[in-house]
Amino acid sequence: MDKYEEFQQLVNSAVKEFKLLNKNEIIRVVSHLDADGLSSAAVLIKALNKDNRRYSLSTVHQLDEEVIKQIVNEPYNCIFFTDLGSGQFKLIKKYLAQKKVFILDHHQLEDEHAAENIVHVNPHIFEINGSKEISGSGVTYLFAKALNKDNVNLAHIAIMGAVGDMQEDKGFEKLNAEILEDAKKTGNIKVITGLRVFGAQTKPLHKVIEQSSEYPIPGVTGNESASIMFLQQLGITLRKEGGWKKLIDLTDDELQKLSTAIILKRLDEENPEAVLGPVYILENEKKESPLRDIKEFATLLNACGRLGKASIGIGACLGIEKIKEKAIKTRDAYKREISNAMKWYKTTKETINGKGYVIINAEDKIMPTIIGTLASIISKSGEIEEGKLILSMAQMINGKTKVSLRISGNGNKLNLREIIAKIVEPVEGQAGGHHQAAGALIDTEREPEFIETAKRVLEMQAMEEHVV
Repeated sequence: MDKYEEFQQLVNSAVKEFKLLNKNEIIRVVSHLDADGLSSAAVLIKALNKDNRRYSLSTVHQLDEEVIKQIVNEPYNCIFFTDLGSGQFKLIKKYLAQKKVFILDHHQLEDEHAAENIVHVNPHIFEINGSKEISGSGVTYLFAKALNKDNVNLAHIAIMGAVGDMQEDKGFEKLNAEILEDAKKTGNIKVITGLRVFGAQTKPLHKVIEQSSEYPIPGVTGNESASIMFLQQLGITLRKEGGWKKLIDLTDDELQKLSTAIILKRLDEENPEAVLGPVYILENEKKESPLRDIKEFATLLNACGRLGKASIGIGACLGIEKIKEKAIKTRDAYKREISNAMKWYKTTKETINGKGYVIINAEDKIMPTIIGTLASIISKSGEIEEGKLILSMAQMINGKTKVSLRISGNGNKLNLREIIAKIVEPVEGQAGGHHQAAGALIDTEREPEFIETAKRVLEMQAMEEHVV
């Protein structure tokens, strides 16, 4: 039996344990508020509905000791944690010893990860890479599918979560790839080969070209007039009847011409053809809808979670039309928040630039729920030297500070979770996340001490990388 079969066996065992629960038991569900967390919650509640189970759902920014203590006093005997829990296992074991607990997660494990009352489903238990091979919603989907084979029609939601967690890289690995096949077989997802740019369904073509920061086009990206001229030189008109032409409006001939021209412009890049590859379309969503391209849908889910509208994001996942409209409006508000955050970043004098790292302390000037998004955007912008560590911070209203750690560029081989754990240890903070995207919570009053430790650890890390 290989590790994947062992993992599936663990999933099946978890389902058997779940089926032993009294049908009258109200299930307490706690999930993360990012795209993967909301996708996880949507998959689980859909599965619970099909199984005629009652539940109470909430989402959290961070599962900390305070949240777990609150759950202790709630009148529920069975708790499900989705897309979180593995990094807080000791706290869960300590406070929820009298409850039946299910953890469906893909984050890295603590040293201790087994207890009699806890059913713990995590790919890392079998040395399967939860950072790339399967998301939290993917783990939840496998549980749902084992519970009832008809839940195979939820596979596309798990793929949304995987995309939101940046697990797609010109395709998916092993378990995610198998889930994608389920989504294709049910007709919910179609995969096409095309330009891997954001906004193909919704943005004017010249804006898509101008804003192609993930796959920059030299001399064009970041310059609206240059993007317009670039398209005109190719003989591609900018307007159609009723408005601006979008990427999806191009003929096959125009698309071929545009793709070739972009690759030629990118010849000095390390991988000029990276801009071409698989594009994931949600077949049941309308053309030109921000819900049709799975990348855009994942962004919309992040918007809902980050702006405190998690229920709207979950409703959109479940296909409720009126809620989808609200989700689109939430996405627009999120864009404004991100824009304001970027404006603050570009004008702030509070950035600390060190050898191999940047520290951005937004204090109370940026919402803590989007500080990680800001760091991710900066890391992919091309404005910061490749391989530089980006530590961002923003204060919460409960006396805590949210910390995010990213690395600029695309070739990250560092374990960012290990680095952030090393930084927060002296200030008794809580670390979590993955190799490529990590975060932490610290007491706001200990920020100065944390920053000094961060400078020392990050500089040491940069020196080690330079030596290697």
